[in-house]
Amino acid sequence: MDPVLDVRSEPHMRRHALILNTYRNLDPGAGFELVNDHDPKPLYYQFDAEYSGDFTWDYLEQGPEIWRVRIGRPTAG
Repeated sequence: MDPVLDVRSEPHMRRHALILNTYRNLDPGAGFELVNDHDPKPLYYQFDAEYSGDFTWDYLEQGPEIWRVRIGRPTAG
């Protein structure tokens, strides 16, 4: 089971840095579940800009109150 990173109680200005840091610390093939209070679509665009082709993004729940996304680091292929 993937670890859960619930950022709902974090200040908004800290969230992206916390999420990106969690991603950077993943081993290849690992992932985590992000829990947020809104659609993290802007975060997806940031991931796509910084890690294009080197991350997975799978919605597990899409609101309206809770958004859950599994973010993963693929194994080297």
